[in-house]
Amino acid sequence: MSLDAREFRDAMGCFATGVTVVTAKSADGEKVGCTANSFSSVSLDPPLVLWAIAKNANSYDTFMAAKHFAIHVLHSGQEEVSRLFATKEADKFGQVPWTEGQEGTPLLEDYSVRFECTTEHRYEGGDHIIIVGRVHTMDNPDAEPLGFYQGKYAKIVTG
Repeated sequence: MSLDAREFRDAMGCFATGVTVVTAKSADGEKVGCTANSFSSVSLDPPLVLWAIAKNANSYDTFMAAKHFAIHVLHSGQEEVSRLFATKEADKFGQVPWTEGQEGTPLLEDYSVRFECTTEHRYEGGDHIIIVGRVHTMDNPDAEPLGFYQGKYAKIVTG
């Protein structure tokens, strides 16, 4: 039985997620970042997280070679940041405040939660590669997260 790709994507859209921006720096110093909602915790001891990148992403080669990367869980006021980092040809880091982290990894200055990681494993995942990272530092200013549901940004109601 073969599943229709669009129907499968629509069905997966019924699972509400948060929205992240993942950043890294290439060996030649280029800063890259992409929007991803394929993010999850893996382990508490050691602290591991995962995310997945499409094999046809512009930043694919950089993330495949990167030893360090950062995951920024976006807050509810960052729809435009999500859209910016989902754009292929934008000057992403020219439009948001950022600083350098471990090994020069670009770190967004505004976020709900930020994890600085080293690459622990990479796994084949169909048209994506699953990247597992070990979390070395994190910052949690506890801002309300940005949600995504059925192809649209969504408010996550807390409390």
